[in-house]
Amino acid sequence: MSFSLHPAVDNGLTKGDANFPGGNLYCLCPQNKVTVTLSSNVAHNHACGCSKCWKPSGALFSVVGVIPKDNLSVTANADKLHIIDPEAAIQRHACKQCGTHLFGRIEKDHPFKGLDFVHVELSDKKGWQEPQFAGFVSSIIEQGFSPNQMDAVRGKFKSVGLETYDALSPPLMDLIATFTAKKSGKLSANL
Repeated sequence: MSFSLHPAVDNGLTKGDANFPGGNLYCLCPQNKVTVTLSSNVAHNHACGCSKCWKPSGALFSVVGVIPKDNLSVTANADKLHIIDPEAAIQRHACKQCGTHLFGRIEKDHPFKGLDFVHVELSDKKGWQEPQFAGFVSSIIEQGFSPNQMDAVRGKFKSVGLETYDALSPPLMDLIATFTAKKSGKLSANL
């Protein structure tokens, strides 16, 4: 069975530039594109198999990174954006016309509040951080992918040097657990 993980992963990874200054992301409309300007590189860029993230046509995974909220601004055609699901933890802002997700913002009390989720493949610039890992890998089964092919999916990720997880990477899971422990009083807020 042939499948595409994501165009940025299928044929190997292109190393990003640690000093990359950022750039613009564009929706896929042929004209009057929504433009989002990022004033820095992203962090924790990863392949994501969840059902909520925007994926290019034919891909099983999205590739999504985070950037501080203050480093993102909508610089053209903001009126074309709408929030897909206002009740979701990550409020995904998508173009009303082409459906492309430009960024996801967390407004609720959450470990990642203050970070926006973006798809750097929507940029015409090279140098963005390459994917660092694959998360929510098993979630593609919930979307109809055959469980019999999961070893092949994990093997394809490993062949390009990406670890696979059925949640997020251990450092990000540690951040979530730390946030939760501080909120419940199990850990000191000073840690």
